[in-house]
Amino acid sequence: MRNLGLVMLIAVVMLPCAAGQTALDRALEAQLKRVFPNATSFSPKQTRPVPHFVAYTGGPGSQTVGGYVFWTTELEPLERGYDGPIKMLVGLDTNARLTGVLVTENHEPYGYFSVEPPEFAAQFRGKDIRDPFKVGSDVAAVSRASISINSASRAIRNSARRVARAMLTPPGPAK
Repeated sequence: MRNLGLVMLIAVVMLPCAAGQTALDRALEAQLKRVFPNATSFSPKQTRPVPHFVAYTGGPGSQTVGGYVFWTTELEPLERGYDGPIKMLVGLDTNARLTGVLVTENHEPYGYFSVEPPEFAAQFRGKDIRDPFKVGSDVAAVSRASISINSASRAIRNSARRVARAMLTPPGPAK
């Protein structure tokens, strides 16, 4: 009886933690879906060769890799905005084009009109990773927020290029 009471106590304490984990997983999956809308499912987070999620397209019997989703802060941890890192989730298809960007966390003093508006992230959808990502040229400039916009653009560009080199480059001949 004593052991049963202990087991019940542990179950009651652990149940809210398990429920919270499920909600977190659903929230993450919703974010992944926002940056890679054509995906039908996602892998658990992979750590090699770079941190990423695999985005799959197609039905259960015919799934193919559609691309990858990754956090900029995991690939470019030293890239800083005016007041610290700007955490963004980015989708990249197998043709080296961005499928979406989602700014999930920032501490920028002008973030509310620079990196937070949906228009900031939307301008990267369909962008080729070989594009320059130059503020004022192919990335919209926002006055009084140049540090934030430049930093976020570099983080998106550099992390997408790292993922492309690691995941999209076919293996070369052995040297």
